[in-house]
Formats: sequence, structure tokens, C-alpha cells
Amino acid sequence: MSVFDGKRLPVDVFHLDVERLRRGWYSDKYFNNIAAILTAAARDACRFQGEAPELLAQGVDLSAADVGNMEVEMQWFPRRQPFTVLAGVDKALAILKQCTGYFDDSGAFASTYDQLEVWAAQDGDVVPYEGDPLKVKPVLRVRGRYRDFAMLETPTLGALARTSRIATNVYHVLNAAGKPVLFFPARFDAHQVQAADGYAYHIAVELYNRQTGTQLGSFVSTDAQGDWWEGVGGGTIPHAAIACYLGDIAEAMMGFAEYIPPEVPRIALVDFNNDCVGDSLRTMKRMFVKWAEAKEAGDEQRARRYKLYGVRPDTDSKLRDVSVPPSGDPQEDCGVNPRLIFILRRAMDEAYRDWDLPERWVAWAREWCREAKIVATGGFNPERIRLFERLKAPVDIYGVGSWLLSSCSTCGTSNDFTADVVRVKVNGEWHDLPKVGRQPCDNPQLRPVNVPDEPPDTAN
Repeated sequence: MSVFDGKRLPVDVFHLDVERLRRGWYSDKYFNNIAAILTAAARDACRFQGEAPELLAQGVDLSAADVGNMEVEMQWFPRRQPFTVLAGVDKALAILKQCTGYFDDSGAFASTYDQLEVWAAQDGDVVPYEGDPLKVKPVLRVRGRYRDFAMLETPTLGALARTSRIATNVYHVLNAAGKPVLFFPARFDAHQVQAADGYAYHIAVELYNRQTGTQLGSFVSTDAQGDWWEGVGGGTIPHAAIACYLGDIAEAMMGFAEYIPPEVPRIALVDFNNDCVGDSLRTMKRMFVKWAEAKEAGDEQRARRYKLYGVRPDTDSKLRDVSVPPSGDPQEDCGVNPRLIFILRRAMDEAYRDWDLPERWVAWAREWCREAKIVATGGFNPERIRLFERLKAPVDIYGVGSWLLSSCSTCGTSNDFTADVVRVKVNGEWHDLPKVGRQPCDNPQLRPVNVPDEPPDTAN
């Protein structure tokens, strides 16, 4: 469920490997071990025979404590400062729903999910953390027999940690840019994670729009990244396609325009020959002529094929584009830098002046050129984007890739989620029993998911 539509993602969207999740295939082995120990203890009707001074001090009778069937309260919480943009809750809930239970003596799986009490926050919630593990904000709380869901701690934490990490990273990039950001990290990780990653990106865009009153679109590069929210992939052409057109970027874009449906934005990748300005201008001229001919003929559909949405410089960080005069400073000269963007924008805006056009086309050409956007890609992160924005570099859209997957070591914080047992149920009553340094905590963002009554009253 996201805060934007109030709907849970259906369980089948996640394509869970249910059989192996139930058997602990994806779980840290010590969770498998404790599930086996408690199952055996329940079979042998073991009763607690140790020492529990904190509970004894509360006057709790431990003589009948049923260890194997111990019910616990567990809380899952993020540890990224100063906040986490939450995502992955629905996947964690789907894992609990499909995999809570046990295998009986015949080998059949007996689900006990309906015996759990579950509260959860929503995807898109902003969850603060100040660095004090005694003052956390749980995003998932479960009460139930521990051995039934012990093995699910690892995969549920993983679902929350990865998806929230990406959503939070995207949100930071959007705040730095204040304009659309293309989601380009698919090539930097396994293909199986694309749907969850694209969903996390979309959640961050929705959150940014709600908080700023803007209406930025969600732009992903693969269809898989849009799977959970009905998005579709978009993109330009790769450098390999330009090689197939023998390095002629304008010719490659003419092929794109002719054969790709007109609803796909025409964005020219212009750094292949390390001449972003020259290749942009050559491409613009060829496409505009075709556009104007179709426009004049009244063929609006064909004209759409030759409407240039923008150009994309993607110059390698070790190269200085030929249009950038050398300054002696590699940071100012190389890669996609603010100087290149200013030079490129100026050239694009004035490109039509050098075209030998019929007078009736000149006004069209002026508007056509100035509407073409600049999509900047190549090693962008929030710090670099803030530099471009501070200098007012005329970038219309940023494409960001590998940084969106990062664990954010540069920002000195952790993307971890943690789950702790903080209460146990003995003789029908709940008692606080966290490890030292932790305590049961509350979060007003929690909502009942599988709870017959109100959420538990937490004093802390």
C-alpha cells in the first residue's frame, strides 16, 4: 500500500519463490536453526528451566512458559539518517502472508498467517531516525508464534532495505535537481531486481511531487522497471546503434524517427564522435527539414516522427569534448560539465540561423530548436547535480544510474533495516524483553494489516 493510492500491491506481482522461502533457502542459517530448535522443543513439550531475572522481578510465573510455542512481538525499523523514504512494505507483507507457518509430519505446509497480528507503515512514508536505537520508528510490527516466521526475517529485511535505499536515493537526487530524473541503473545490477527498483523510483517521484506541488513524470529505461505500477521503458539509442550507422548520429536518428513509433520521444545521443555540438546541429537540421515538410503538407502524424525531444551528451569523464575550450582544469574541461551544457544550449537555440530555409519556415525553426531539451547523463549524483543547478546550467533532465543503487557510504549513514524481538507473551500477558540497548517503540504511521483489534499500547 502506498500513501498515494491506498492500495496494496497484489501478492502475485512479486513472483515469490514461495517453496524455498518457506524452507529457509533465502534465510541466514541461524534463523533456520532457531526455528528447528523451537519446533523440536514444542514437540517435546519443553518448559523453561533457566533464569529470567527481569521477568521474575516483574512477578512473572515462569514455570509453565512454553518455549517452543513462544509468542513474540517483533519490530522492523530503518537506520538511515536523517530519514528513509519507505518502500518494499508490500513485498515484506507478501512474504509473511505466503510463508508464515510450518511443515507438518506429512510434509504439507500449514499456514498460520491468520494467527499473526501485523501492523505496517505504507510505501512512501518518510520515516525519521536520529541515530538512537532506543528511539526508532518501526515500519512493521508482528505478534505471533516466533517459530512460524523466524526464517522470514532475512528476506523481509532485504525487501525493505533495498527498495527503501533506492527510493531514498532517488528522492535526494530529485531534491538536488528540482526537475525530471531518468532512472538508468538497470545495467548495474541483476535483471531480477528491476521491477522492485523501478517501483522504488516511482514511489520517490510521487513523494517529491506531493511535497513540492510539482508534476514530474516517472521515466524508466526498461519495461520491467515499470511492471508494478504500469509504467513502460523509454530511451534514446545506444552508442552501438550509432556504430551500426557508421558513426553518423544524424543518420542513426533518421532511422529512429522513421521506424520507432512517434509517441517515443526522439532523444539524440550526441557524444559518439566527441563533438556534441557539431553532431547535435547536424541531427537537428536533418530532422527539422523532414518535420517542416510534413508539417507543411498537413501530415501531423509524420511530423511527430521528426520532432526532436532533446539531445543527450554522455561524454566520458576522461575526455574533453571538442567544443569545450581547454582551461587546464580537468574538472571543468572533461566529461559532461557545465561549460559544455552552456555551449550546447547556446548553439541549439541559434542553430536555425545557419540553415538555408524558406522564409515561411524560419519562425517554425526558431521555436523547434528552442524547444529541444538537453538530457545530461554520465556519473551524476546529488552533489554534482547541485553544482550544475547552482551554476544554472541549462539541463532539462538528468539521467542517473549507478549512484541510485549505492549504499550511500559518502553520506556517512547506513541503509540498514533491523528487526528485534522486543516483547514476549508469558501466561497470556505481554512483557517487555528487548536486548540491552533496544526497547519497544511506536510509530503513528503503523496501520493494522492483519489485526482484529487496535494496535498494542506501547508506553515508550
